[in-house]
Amino acid sequence: MGVISDEFWAAVEPVMPSDKGKRGNRFGDHRVILEAIAWRFRTGSPWRDLPADFGPWQTVWKRHHRWSLDGTYDEMFAQVAAVFGSDSVMVDGSLERLLSVDSTSARAHQHCAGARSDTLAKGGSVELQESRR
Repeated sequence: MGVISDEFWAAVEPVMPSDKGKRGNRFGDHRVILEAIAWRFRTGSPWRDLPADFGPWQTVWKRHHRWSLDGTYDEMFAQVAAVFGSDSVMVDGSLERLLSVDSTSARAHQHCAGARSDTLAKGGSVELQESRR
């Protein structure tokens, strides 16, 4: 923990979803959830490998998924840009680390990418393994 600085948290806390009027269980601490999401993406670990300190991995994943769909992340990024300025970076570079996006790309085999099925014939045909009686 400790990836989210107090300065960054003060900027994004006002745009975090409220649980007022929400039925059922109340939201857990948004800061802990944000720390868990940052940990997961920083380490590249599967959701199921989140340390127990962050709570159940399902809760963290659901909150991340919800924030992706409801525009919470967009509001957070806009708020950070407004508070810190679009061209400014925190002294220690933590803002840049939090807002950076991984641009890794991986090439898939042509068959995974939707290539025509007649390309299979070039490498051999697919045989059924059923026995005829």
